[in-house]
Amino acid sequence: MRNYRTTQIMKQLQFSNGLTWALSFFFLFLSIEWQPLSFKPPLLAIALFHLILSLIHTVILYRIKNNRIDVDKKSLFLRISAILLILGIFGGNIFTFLSGTTMLKRAITTGFIYSMYMVLVDIFIIAVTMLNLFKPFVSNYFLITLYALIGILLFHLFILIRGHKWYSWNPTVKIVVLGILVLTSLSGNVLALFVSISMYRLDQNLSGERRQTSIREKLTKNYAALLGLFFITFLISIAITSNWSFSQSFATQNNYQNVLQAPSLAYPFGTDNYGRDVFSRIVFGSQISLSVGLLSTLLPFFIGGGLGAVSGFYGNRTDSIIMRLLDVLYAIPGMLLAITIVAAFGASTTNLIIALSLGSIPSYARTMRANVMQVTNYEYVEAARALGQTNWSILRKHIIPNAMAPMIIRSTLTIGTAVISTSSLSYLGLGVEAHVPEWGNILRIGSEYLETNPHLAIYPGLAIILLVLSFNFLGDGLRDATDPRLN
Repeated sequence: MRNYRTTQIMKQLQFSNGLTWALSFFFLFLSIEWQPLSFKPPLLAIALFHLILSLIHTVILYRIKNNRIDVDKKSLFLRISAILLILGIFGGNIFTFLSGTTMLKRAITTGFIYSMYMVLVDIFIIAVTMLNLFKPFVSNYFLITLYALIGILLFHLFILIRGHKWYSWNPTVKIVVLGILVLTSLSGNVLALFVSISMYRLDQNLSGERRQTSIREKLTKNYAALLGLFFITFLISIAITSNWSFSQSFATQNNYQNVLQAPSLAYPFGTDNYGRDVFSRIVFGSQISLSVGLLSTLLPFFIGGGLGAVSGFYGNRTDSIIMRLLDVLYAIPGMLLAITIVAAFGASTTNLIIALSLGSIPSYARTMRANVMQVTNYEYVEAARALGQTNWSILRKHIIPNAMAPMIIRSTLTIGTAVISTSSLSYLGLGVEAHVPEWGNILRIGSEYLETNPHLAIYPGLAIILLVLSFNFLGDGLRDATDPRLN
């Protein structure tokens, strides 16, 4: 019978195995030059590197699955294989890195799992930032930002490697470490907050306090949700750090000497018809796409949630008035309403957020109303009434907190829809201003050159797809983590 650690390692290997092979064949496909048939040496070398790693990964999985390796004995073969898999990160293979790191760790805790993804975010941010070294010039704060990111990576690596000794550290050291972890999250790496919470909770567990397993811990069982959380965190980090590490002139200023350049080290995604760097535009476009997606979800979350809570709690005439007014708004298709508002008041980021928010308010209100009507009938609400608490106190302290879980899950699932709507309106010329680097704008320009320069449309399209998939994966993971039937 396998112990917990062996089971965790095997699950990680099983999840990563297919993805490592897919990544290998992806690079192999990119290395092929079809007319005439030949291979691109750099990409072919990367593909062969990943194929070797995938083969090692598959052999380890097979031997562990058939009980031919005892992962608790730390054999020389297992150590060398794990180190080789970790080195896959230099080729961009996060899946072998996760498998190798998990194999080397003695205690697989919640904090350790989030630490792996936290370090991965740091590595990818530094890798993307260092691509600016190939450009003609860099931002004034480039070196300062790069050194700061490297310092954060080293600190996070220390947490990843030595975090299992947390319980034996001096209390003062613990406070300092937690404080620094929280501060590093200001770079956009919100996974540092997850790690700090996990380490703090570990102290409570060791002190003998009993508690329920949190959603944060249950989420670690869903590897797809963790991948989605990793990519979302990466985009948040790059959206924040790019203000100091990237020169905005490459994304906004026309350079007619570099019109429609092919992808290169200086311009990884090529240049558009105005000579602007598509890579820089996608990086800065993440700020627009994320901010519009999040704000156009948060506004209906609070407005619709508040109206739904009042409607469901008070019922009768209050419920009828609120819901009938929202039914009028619900009868208008969301995209049509957004197009009408933007066409009437002009294309701008603010108008786009308002337009997308209004159409989502009724659905959030309906969801919250149903949750509140269910929670209102619970015994602890009747007990609060019997103790003489006011309606506002009951609603604020007992009903809304216990009706929020489905709303939070719904919001993560609809952020992806908001991102698609933002890009769709920008693609139609009804989103943000045409010159602003936003993924829909970039895709609209790239679609005009599908036959001659297809990469101009492929890269922004992939960015939109990956972001939407990430939010969907995270939403599915949160739904599973909060579903009592699955727990």
